[in-house]
Amino acid sequence: MSFFKRLLRQPLVKRALGRLAAGYLRFVRATNRFTMETGAGFAGDLQAANAWLDAQLPAIFGMWHGQHIQMPLMMRATDRVATIISRNPDGDINTIALERLGVRVMRASGARGRRRTADARSKGGAEGLRAMLKALKAGECVAFSADVPKVTRRCDAGILTLARFSGRPIVPSAVVMSRHIRFGSWDRACLALPFGRAAVVLGDPVFVPRECEGEAFERLRLLVETEMDRVHARAYALVGRPDRAAYYGQSVAPAAAMPEVAV
Repeated sequence: MSFFKRLLRQPLVKRALGRLAAGYLRFVRATNRFTMETGAGFAGDLQAANAWLDAQLPAIFGMWHGQHIQMPLMMRATDRVATIISRNPDGDINTIALERLGVRVMRASGARGRRRTADARSKGGAEGLRAMLKALKAGECVAFSADVPKVTRRCDAGILTLARFSGRPIVPSAVVMSRHIRFGSWDRACLALPFGRAAVVLGDPVFVPRECEGEAFERLRLLVETEMDRVHARAYALVGRPDRAAYYGQSVAPAAAMPEVAV
């Protein structure tokens, strides 16, 4: 292990970096001008948007990898939100930052990707699913990346399985900033910057019936995937970044001017 990695795994360093990350995200939230749009099309009408959102709760908020860093920025002060982070030591800094921002963190290894069937039988996958089901039953929302790791923008079956067993809706979600740094990682992760425009877009809720399987399950998986691309493209259009909107393969008309609201 390199000296740099050993340094990052020191408890004092982790705590310092976690607190720094939380403080930076608060600064980003305070210095960006937010627009919110929900599945019902309430853009700029905060009262209507909040009423629509309250009707979906508790919900499962799915976002693409690469945008998950901004997830706390779409939370309202009254929202109870939990997320799941791997027990890998690299997740400790994220855990510290999220907890300081009011997100409850569950540490477990979820069942993902091609090994999903085998992982679901393992302690980590089963434990993660149980933890999220328990959170939803207790009235908390659950928010996490919905795509398969290393395969960007392909919806994983795991989020649908959670919706199927919990009976709660999946709400495709995006929170983006006009000013950001995009990294060259597989998920093209973005780091939001201050002093710009921001958009939170929540898509149409998707319910997965308990008896859903086979072709019907696959159709809903594709529906969630399509809606995830749409909300991300729409969010970038709202902040005046058609170049980013095009990345999601959606034909999105330029956003009309609309009032900005605090979220």
